[in-house]
Amino acid sequence: MRFHFALTLQALWTGVCQAAMQHYPAAAWGHYDVCKSQVYSDEGLSWDYMACQPEAADMTQYLKVTLDPPNITCGDPPETYCALENPYMCNNECDATTEELAHPPGLMFDTEGRNPTTFWQSTSWKKYPKPLLVNITLSWNKTIELTEDIVLTFESGRPEQMVLEKSLDYGRTWQPYQFYATDCLDAFTMEPKTVQDLTQHTLLDIICTEDYSRGYVWKNDKTVRFEIKDRFALFAGPQLHNMASLYGQLDTTKKLRDFFTITDLRIRLLRPATGATMVDENNLSRYFYAISDIKVQGRCKCNLHANSCVYDKEKLSCECEHNTTGPDCGRCKRNFQGRAWSAGSYLPIPKGTANVSRVCDNELLRCQNGGTCISNVHCNCPPGYTGLLCEKRRCESELGGCGGPDSGQAHLTPPSTSRLLLLLLLGSALLREAACRPAVL
Repeated sequence: MRFHFALTLQALWTGVCQAAMQHYPAAAWGHYDVCKSQVYSDEGLSWDYMACQPEAADMTQYLKVTLDPPNITCGDPPETYCALENPYMCNNECDATTEELAHPPGLMFDTEGRNPTTFWQSTSWKKYPKPLLVNITLSWNKTIELTEDIVLTFESGRPEQMVLEKSLDYGRTWQPYQFYATDCLDAFTMEPKTVQDLTQHTLLDIICTEDYSRGYVWKNDKTVRFEIKDRFALFAGPQLHNMASLYGQLDTTKKLRDFFTITDLRIRLLRPATGATMVDENNLSRYFYAISDIKVQGRCKCNLHANSCVYDKEKLSCECEHNTTGPDCGRCKRNFQGRAWSAGSYLPIPKGTANVSRVCDNELLRCQNGGTCISNVHCNCPPGYTGLLCEKRRCESELGGCGGPDSGQAHLTPPSTSRLLLLLLLGSALLREAACRPAVL
């Protein structure tokens, strides 16, 4: 499924260039949908390379959902629920053995607009006063860049206490994204704030908001949001017109890029809606969690080296360009490892910088034996020579070799020891270059 998504020296370069990679932005961030185009120059037809990324998409199509505790979903055993705003309206039944009455986790990600509404539902708060705690973990097994607000739609009242968390290492460690409560000071000892209180200097601050935790009086307010675009607007302006400013920050500030990057999300439900009164211990079936929809819009992170991402065997992977490879285009292809891998750049707008992994140049990685470097991608070798850098005579690969000393063929002189030492001494300088390039054999 696709969506608009000498040997010692060679070993040295290979080891240096192994880096984990990733990619994204499009919908709210600009296009960057073309990785390369053919152009004509004095040297003939060649490629012009550009930074590129897959289109943003609904990432809930590709996730795995996990609930903790595992038996927190209602229906086993069957249970009858009462309305929060009316304790005498107890006609909502949950039964896992009956399709029409079951509320499994998958219903948080199905098509919206059905009548009646489909939703996941937890068991009721029957063990009160023990907290009714639920963790909902969304995992992609891939690095994702967020491009739109994260939106949760609750079919029940919105929780009175909740935390949204993120992971950048596939769920091994977690960091809070935002806290939600009817009373931030009481719940989390944090002063209540909104995203409008943030500035460019405090954008990465973790806040607690009371905007999305009102009780049943506000029963028509069903959504809880984590505002991505409002944070973009701190650099790009209210209408996101100044994208160059945002791109410049993302290119130069790793913490900012990482803030909008995830491999997993976790929704921690800590206290259900209880309304404006105390908990009615005589009717605990009024208190539960129910979510009808979760929206996560984003794209595969491909380090600006791919404009397509494929979903195969339950795994997302970038279709890499620019002579890069890996699930996130995070390393150079074999034979393109002469210089350290580098992610693409959004700047200069509108094409960005591809930072293509290279084969040859006119400096240290020269084509040998009279070969010509074409667009840093391949050597155009003279007759009688072949190899990545024209370093081999064609007869070397033929049966019988090049003949003896009287064959009339000149011997190919291998690179001298002094040249190999020179390359090694200049290694640190090469690593500061943007493009990956292959080792000289």
